[in-house]
Amino acid sequence: MILSGKEIEKQLNRKIFIDPFRPGQLNPNSYNLRLHNQLLVYDEDVLDMKRPNKVSEMEIPPEGLTLEPNKLYLGRTLEYTRTEDYVPMLEGRSSVGRLGLFIHVTAGFGDVGFSGYWTLEIFCVQPVRIYAGVEICQIYYHTIDGEYERYQSGKYQLNQGIQPSLLYRDFE
Repeated sequence: MILSGKEIEKQLNRKIFIDPFRPGQLNPNSYNLRLHNQLLVYDEDVLDMKRPNKVSEMEIPPEGLTLEPNKLYLGRTLEYTRTEDYVPMLEGRSSVGRLGLFIHVTAGFGDVGFSGYWTLEIFCVQPVRIYAGVEICQIYYHTIDGEYERYQSGKYQLNQGIQPSLLYRDFE
């Protein structure tokens, strides 16, 4: 089952933590998350799963930044979230998708117990101007049945910023 907006609000600071929380971002069954002003881009044309790939940091200026098609941008949410006893899920907002802007290439699924900022894999179909602070995606929560172990991955848990792929650690 997906939690309603009223249930998300009821579980705030109990099993769902969103910092900062702004009531105007609450929807009937989700909560909108905003885009931070920092982005990362990979410096190399060919990425290697078995090693760290070099990245460069970019900042979205107040007048916005035009994204190029066929280029992956890593961003993050302004909001830090933590979830207990629910499965957090992330989706792009429909208004953003209608501009041909993908917010997550494949990683919209969270784990029970995840705590951190959400790294966004941003990709566009055609050039699009983006702005820091825009409500770019939405988080929603599923209940979970059965026993489970809390998410405790050393790769992405308790992150403090944008996280490029750490898949290379799986090969170590």
